[in-house]
Amino acid sequence: MAVIRDIVHHMLRQWGMTTIFGNPGSTELGFLQDFPSDLNYVLTLHEAVAVHAAHGHALATGRPALVNLHSGPGLGNAMGAILAAKAGRAPLVITAGQQTRRLVTMEALLTNADATTLPRPAVKWAFEPPRPQDVPAALARARHLAMQPPQGPVFLSLPADDWDVEGEDPAPLTGRRISARSVPAPGTLAALTDRLDRARRPVLVLGSGLDSEAGRASAVHLAERTRTPVWTAPSQGRSPFPEDHPHYQGVLRPAAPLLCQALAEHDLILVVGAPVFRHYLDLPGPLIPPGSELVLLTDDPDEAARAPVGDAVLADPALALAALADLAAPGGHRPLVPRRPAAAPATDRADQILDCLAHLSPDTVIVNESPSTLDTFWNRVTIRRAGGYYTSPDGGLGFGLAAAVGIQLADPTRPVVAVIGDGSAQYSITALWTAAALRLPLTVLVLRNDRYAVLDWYAQLTGRKMVPGLTIPGLDHPSLARGYGATAHQVVDLAALPALLHHPVSEKRPKVLVADL
Repeated sequence: MAVIRDIVHHMLRQWGMTTIFGNPGSTELGFLQDFPSDLNYVLTLHEAVAVHAAHGHALATGRPALVNLHSGPGLGNAMGAILAAKAGRAPLVITAGQQTRRLVTMEALLTNADATTLPRPAVKWAFEPPRPQDVPAALARARHLAMQPPQGPVFLSLPADDWDVEGEDPAPLTGRRISARSVPAPGTLAALTDRLDRARRPVLVLGSGLDSEAGRASAVHLAERTRTPVWTAPSQGRSPFPEDHPHYQGVLRPAAPLLCQALAEHDLILVVGAPVFRHYLDLPGPLIPPGSELVLLTDDPDEAARAPVGDAVLADPALALAALADLAAPGGHRPLVPRRPAAAPATDRADQILDCLAHLSPDTVIVNESPSTLDTFWNRVTIRRAGGYYTSPDGGLGFGLAAAVGIQLADPTRPVVAVIGDGSAQYSITALWTAAALRLPLTVLVLRNDRYAVLDWYAQLTGRKMVPGLTIPGLDHPSLARGYGATAHQVVDLAALPALLHHPVSEKRPKVLVADL
């Protein structure tokens, strides 16, 4: 009979979970012993970077990713990133080592005394198997739960002495399949179709739940058939609609008055694959325009329950939208909404820098974590393809640079450009070492203003004066990049930036470009 370690390695192989992200410690060495050559252990220098990188990799591949953390301290270091994975619906199986079972009772060094409590409520499920023989079944359950709607991270605490215990044949576990996608009941779908047909000026508000080729195709079909304009919901981590489409209007701002202003003329708001609504600014006003109705299509029961306004339908957003597009009546009587206006001529350095992204090849993936230039980005950069854009899904920092490593690793043949603020970069700067060690052709554009500029803006907006801790002078990003093994350029003349952004995937080394705002 095989030992638990070999059984788990075999299960990962059977599931295609062959890339593992982590930063190991002594309680994880039993899992890593005799590590198979066909499994790839991606070493990061900080646990949060491991989770963010796995997050990006899981979204880019559409498959669950395994993260290997070190007991309680490693899990604690990773908690902010796990919160981002929950918000981003990243299917992660997160494991952390535990002290040997004999020493847990006396709480020896590295004992996680309450291992399943620490990661909650950031995970869908947290578990420590009661016996070594239960590790494979727990891992299978964790994988299935991570992939079921709404996808998200799960957690397993695994004692260090479980790996050398003999286990059972895992074939019954690896052969199971769970189909979790569903469509609305016929009556529910008919009622929703009727509401859409009767609406004078409906509008679609789409979220990350549709960032797939099938989801986008269904959204395009429905928008064109019913002559319905399309907005992206506020604070989404991905781009759910082709932004060069004539019906696309832009990104809704994360505050009730701004959102109501954009949707004021619409009598039916159909939100698909997004919360209602993920606001940032606490400004007074109604949540939706007076006289408007709202319906949410989501596969997340909690998202449906916590929506403060409107009706909700629980179903797979892409499948429900496809069914609705087939049933809805043509909206020929509705006025065709003009496409969002073209960006005005560049007036400052941020405009000029972000305009350079227009020179990138159409298949380039952009990862954005420059909060202070986000509005400028949306006004000047067009995302056309599914999987072409990622950003932090929860407002925290550190996701961008690390996730870009996971996304680039998922497909080294597709160029990836990470646009990162100089403050954001410091939260996961060690990800550059991982990119260099893996010889990834990642391009990182650091926008430098020597401050947490978005906080400066927010302080001014809310009338908060004399706030300390908003400036970060003296950071030498080119030197930091070279120290971690990347090439680096200080961009002075922006005329040179388009050529510098061109980074052939054949160049097996990350490149960091630093441009002052």
